[in-house]
Amino acid sequence: MVLVAFAIAVGVASAGLVTGTGPIPAQLDTALEQFASQHPTYPGVAVAVKGRGLTWAGATGSEALSGARPLDPRATFRIASVTKTFTAASMLRLVEDGRLGLDDPVAQHLKSSTVALLRKDGYAVEAMSVRHLLTHTSGLYDYAEDPAFQEFVLTHGRHHWTRAEQVRFAMAHGKPYAPPGQEFHYSDTGYILLGEMLERLTGRSLAGAYRRLLGFDRIGLDETYLETFERRPAKAKARAHQYFRTIDTTEFDPSFDLYGGGGLVSTVGDLTVFYRALLGGRIFEHPATLRDMLGKPNPTRVSEAGMGIFSVQVGRENCWGHSGFWGTTAVHCPDAGVTIAIAVNQAEDFDRPSQRFLGKLLGIVKRA
Repeated sequence: MVLVAFAIAVGVASAGLVTGTGPIPAQLDTALEQFASQHPTYPGVAVAVKGRGLTWAGATGSEALSGARPLDPRATFRIASVTKTFTAASMLRLVEDGRLGLDDPVAQHLKSSTVALLRKDGYAVEAMSVRHLLTHTSGLYDYAEDPAFQEFVLTHGRHHWTRAEQVRFAMAHGKPYAPPGQEFHYSDTGYILLGEMLERLTGRSLAGAYRRLLGFDRIGLDETYLETFERRPAKAKARAHQYFRTIDTTEFDPSFDLYGGGGLVSTVGDLTVFYRALLGGRIFEHPATLRDMLGKPNPTRVSEAGMGIFSVQVGRENCWGHSGFWGTTAVHCPDAGVTIAIAVNQAEDFDRPSQRFLGKLLGIVKRA
């Protein structure tokens, strides 16, 4: 049984922000337009591709369903669960610094009130480790996948959630999936607990922890920020509208997905910068840390799961990446030396089409 993988066999979508020579930019322009025309429910599509000697970004369509303004290639998006890669990498930086261990019990680094909530609902907090949270093997019920949570968010978009409220929601609406370490179950609940740990261990806001531990300034993340906790950077453009079907979620309070499982706002360009830095060895001090984070390609056992990042099969190439609920996907393919980020401003029915599109884009770059 494959734990988690994006099955990408093929793919196929103007542009701007192009450097490089030859016909690749024109082919990418065409692929972008084709992809958008095949998916008319997406108001717009933005893409960035980085390879050896190539930096390309393009966008087509509009930033909103009204179609009044074209989508800018540098538009910002709520990247949702792609944030988990940042959270996991930040935790592993703390491991490198000796601030915690992967096999530490979660009770050692969480608030006593949070530990009490987990214990009251039957979770074995002494047996649940930091590693279990990072690899989605903690057994924690996922509040974000609960239909009642999703319905409330879509009908009460201005409600301000706290992290504790989301943990309580998880405890009230579900029971443990399995004892820690026995089964893989994707869980935003585990990642908001990691966000709490980052704040406690660094003495900073979650935004400050990301910036310091991952070196935003050093690697050049000029348009990425954590909503609510910090202002939009001067270089960052306004967020594009993002939809669930025809529901415009742009003005929803970001707290429904803010505390470590999601929350970052970024651009497709910045996402390629981050994933290239991460997979290129510029985030961690020791290569072994990255190997631990990646786990095994196409894992078949829970002990082989990655941490905040998944094995992604793009055509015949093994890549690494993550996707986010609101329409964002980012991958890095080490053998080809290619990094791709895609954002569509439509949450419904984006994942598989984006996966196929990744294959098309990678094929264009590799044929050059």
